[in-house]
Amino acid sequence: MASSPDILSEDNKKASKRENKRHKAEAQAATPATRVAGIDATDEERLTVTGHGFNTMHDTLGLSRMPQDVMHTPQNINVVPQALMRQQNVKSLDEALRNVPGVTASIGEGAGGMNGDQFLIRGFQAQNDIYEDGLRDFGVYSRDSFNFDSVSVIKGPSSEVFGNGTTGGAINMVTKTPGLQNHYSSEFTGGSGSYYRGTLDINQKLDSSTAFRLTGMGDEHNVVGRDFIYSHRWGIAPSIAFGLGKRATLVLQYMHQQENSVPDFGVPVVTKPGASYGMPITEYGVKRTNWYGTNNDQNATNDNMETARFTYKVNDHITIYDDLRGGQYYRTFAASKATCDTTCVNNYFNGDPAAALVARSGPSGAGNGTGPGTYMAPLPYEQKSWSVQNVASMVANFNTGFLRHQLVAGFDIERVNDVRSQSTYLNPKPYASLVNPNPYVGNLNLVPGDSNPGGLVSLGALHAKDHSSGYGFDTGLFLFDQIWLTKWLSVKGGFRWDRWQTSYNLTGGDVAKNPDSHFHDVSGVFNPNVSLVATPDEHQTYYFTWASSTTPMGMYVTNGSVPIRPGTNSFASPEKSQLYELGAKYSLFHDRIGATASLFRLDKGNTMNADPVTGEVQGSSDRQRNQGLELSVGGIILPGWNITATYALYDSDTTYSATKANRGKNVQYVPHNQATLWSVYNAFAHTPYNISFGGGVTWRQHVWLNTANTLRAPANLDFSAVISHRFDRHWKVSMNGYNLANRLNYQSLFSNRATPSAGRMFLGEVSFTY
Repeated sequence: MASSPDILSEDNKKASKRENKRHKAEAQAATPATRVAGIDATDEERLTVTGHGFNTMHDTLGLSRMPQDVMHTPQNINVVPQALMRQQNVKSLDEALRNVPGVTASIGEGAGGMNGDQFLIRGFQAQNDIYEDGLRDFGVYSRDSFNFDSVSVIKGPSSEVFGNGTTGGAINMVTKTPGLQNHYSSEFTGGSGSYYRGTLDINQKLDSSTAFRLTGMGDEHNVVGRDFIYSHRWGIAPSIAFGLGKRATLVLQYMHQQENSVPDFGVPVVTKPGASYGMPITEYGVKRTNWYGTNNDQNATNDNMETARFTYKVNDHITIYDDLRGGQYYRTFAASKATCDTTCVNNYFNGDPAAALVARSGPSGAGNGTGPGTYMAPLPYEQKSWSVQNVASMVANFNTGFLRHQLVAGFDIERVNDVRSQSTYLNPKPYASLVNPNPYVGNLNLVPGDSNPGGLVSLGALHAKDHSSGYGFDTGLFLFDQIWLTKWLSVKGGFRWDRWQTSYNLTGGDVAKNPDSHFHDVSGVFNPNVSLVATPDEHQTYYFTWASSTTPMGMYVTNGSVPIRPGTNSFASPEKSQLYELGAKYSLFHDRIGATASLFRLDKGNTMNADPVTGEVQGSSDRQRNQGLELSVGGIILPGWNITATYALYDSDTTYSATKANRGKNVQYVPHNQATLWSVYNAFAHTPYNISFGGGVTWRQHVWLNTANTLRAPANLDFSAVISHRFDRHWKVSMNGYNLANRLNYQSLFSNRATPSAGRMFLGEVSFTY
């Protein structure tokens, strides 16, 4: 996406032009190997000097609605740049986001079986707030990083930019697009857990303004430290760009990713007799490798997106953008979740571990094992979804008297449809041993739900139905203007209005007992935003921002088992949030180091929660608050020595709840402290015996898993390292080590379960670039 010029001052305009000329000259002078290498000292120094690489302050965000760079956008933004992902050998969106404080992965759940990428930002759901190049990605799948150029997390409510949602923030992936410099690269990775991976990246200039790019990936691996878990996936993403360097530019993209894997719903969280709170059962001697699923479990996804992005520079003051995307998503899903009830807990802790049995589904544990098993949630299903979104916008830079403006205006239209068919098992899932579970349970006789209505899961007042369909249709209008009162002081304000229309239908099952249900809702939503921005010079920015967001019921069309619920009271009202943020951003030492600091308070009302049994997304009258401090620094300490570090201090609590005992309790999934550090040094650069080495640590304090603060996941501490050698301009070998202490960490969390992270693993990589 093209971005508007920096408009801080006339001096800054001139400086920006000089900087752009330097960027262009260096890009033309650099060889393809230098630009793509990512971690050799020459590349890092060049990138950092021009304000890129590990100092992301001058990076654009890849979407027209936020046309300025990170430095001059009055909101806390964490960027995971390409150079960092290359050093860490990042292979998925989940791995990239481990560099961002305040982002937590959660487990999918429920009769609808949510899974794939499910994230929380600052403790609040962001499962519907994942974007690619500024357009929403509605798919429920695990996103591979093979086509990522960078990943940004825009913290706090941003409904005036993105529309409904974004309570904790938005995740935006910037994809690899064609350029006018030819390059050809490939990477081959292998190592622990039978890990095999290959990627391909080809960029070919076709003429003076046209280029073609193709990226591809094949990945097959098991999960170290988890039995029976594997993932096989492949993807391809061709793109072509017309009019590069011209007034009118058109980029056409296609992405296909396909995966066959085994879902991991983790281990049960239990409360030891006499303990004040519960923890994952693996904290009490149960093997971290234990998986409580069955050989019937599967996760097969097939995801496609077609994108067209058009940019037209009308003149030096006005640029018009139009971005269009269609998506088709298919999924077949079957999973198990372990429930260890009171009898199971007592047997394990009171001297008879062999008698401790868990149910593989349903709200009840195995008890004394007298029954045949359970049939309950999560049930298998097939899902077919499609979506289309078009965002048209205009960025205008102009003067009114002595005031200078940057105006952004446009409209956003999107529709998403979802159809699901539940299946059931005629045979119950046998109970599993808590200590030594056996996944081989034989054929459970999977049948369509309408042929076995008694096996369907009851969703409370919605009853037990085997077929669901729904859609969401949003029309949004946005307008915001930044006005420079002086060369260094500006105010930015605007709004977005949305008309959100949603429908949800439940049919099938025992219709005589449970009639079909049809729900429809239309709501108008208005979200304003205002910021005060001070930029004393081009190397520092200070801001205060107030922002709001709204998440109406029915937002989770594709990634929630029950996207809309009946009711007219506060329990069906939209979830609303407000952000107050004071921040500072710096680009120091000739743009070698970028640093940010922010103080924020985020208030949320009508909180939505997921039911621990059925996974229903339910509204509540609860009000929650998260406030704290976030710090980050990234860049080059010395030539060839890069660093990226973050720290977050959070103070969260439930300010009101209908359940009085929950008032004043910490918000689920929000740690009190969290930090990351990564640093690599390239020694003896430009010599045959060059070597790059370094590593880092990721730390997260314990988090509470439920609103009552009676269940919690312990602290995470992960050490990782990398060492690499470059043979020449083209070939490089490297070795990455992860979780070097082989510590028992927990990556994906839910209100009554947690998934152990992978154990110690090593991955070797051979790459070449021409």
